[in-house]
Formats: sequence, structure tokens, C-alpha cells
Amino acid sequence: MRVLLDQGTPVAIRLALSEHAVRTAHELGWSALLNGELLKVAEEAGFDMLLTTDTSLPHQQNLSGRKLAVLVLSKNRWALIKARLPEIVAAVTTAKPGTFSVVEIPER
Repeated sequence: MRVLLDQGTPVAIRLALSEHAVRTAHELGWSALLNGELLKVAEEAGFDMLLTTDTSLPHQQNLSGRKLAVLVLSKNRWALIKARLPEIVAAVTTAKPGTFSVVEIPER
């Protein structure tokens, strides 16, 4: 699966997703793109999933009819996220095109 890490998503997640082709918006020069344009460009580039910590994305964008899956992490702090890596990897691995899901990251 081709996974795009949005700006603000800890890049260290990439190590847990070694079975997938992972790129960052920053690497591709897409850091300045707004969410709607980022989704469009990612789909056009053949990405299967956008992994983001932007919890407002589903409220700002119409995600229905999208070709790529969107996975939102509820927090962006690596110290909290790394404890949930198995759940995140499972969510990425089982995601289907056009789906939207959230992995809740507890404060502790």
C-alpha cells in the first residue's frame, strides 16, 4: 500500500509501516498544500492512504467518493502514538479505498 504521511504526523511511524511504501508530504514538496488539494494530489499520484493527525479534516472535507483511505490519529505526540503502533499498523493494513477511520490515542 502507498501511504502518505501528512504534515504533523510523526515520521517515525514509517518504521512500523515497513511493509508499505511510505512518503511524507514534506518529501514530495506538498507541505504547503491545503487538505482538499492534498487529497486530490495524493489520489492523482496513486497513494492508497493518507495518514494524518489533523482531526478537523473530516469536518472540513467531503471524504465520500475518495479513492484513497484516510486514517486520522487523534494525537500527534510520538510518545503517545508509539504505544498504539500495532493498532495503527492494523488499521493501515486493513484499510479499503474510500474509507475513513480514526485511531484514538489516549493521553496516557
